Amino acid sequence: MDPLSEKQVRGAFVNCSKGEAARMKLPVGFGELRWEELDFLGWRDPGAPLRAHLVVPAGESGGKPVGITLRVPERSRTSAVQSSLCRICLTSHASSGVTLFSAPRAGAAGRDGNTVGLYICSDLACPLYVRGKRQPSMRTARYEESLSLEDRIDRMRLNLLAFVANVRLPSAT
Repeated sequence: MDPLSEKQVRGAFVNCSKGEAARMKLPVGFGELRWEELDFLGWRDPGAPLRAHLVVPAGESGGKPVGITLRVPERSRTSAVQSSLCRICLTSHASSGVTLFSAPRAGAAGRDGNTVGLYICSDLACPLYVRGKRQPSMRTARYEESLSLEDRIDRMRLNLLAFVANVRLPSAT
């Protein structure tokens, strides 16, 4: 992912107001991010624990990054004996490692209360899980895949782009 300025990050959001984007707290250590290791920027808002944010790089040359504001449920059921699957990177976690994030749709549909939800790694660290740089907690085995690392990264990006495209739809289809 190409490095982004604070202004670019705040200006990328499509499903919140400009005021909300201006007030959101950026990730801790934003100035020291290793952009070359990121496929997307994802963080839980340190000032609002029930909010999270994703910024996806521009899809095509000359395009702009797209930001999505997410909501986290106040309470979620967790169990160490059940496992859950992130729908972005397909990493299996103990159920507490995956959270249902909901995103208001962009535009009028979102202002009317329409949302889209997806189960995603609770820490939004999908690129680290795909690359094997982070292991899910409370999991002793990782499923071996026949896909190459590049193919797993491409699959993760496509899953994320599909979610972003769904958020940008004017209404449910």
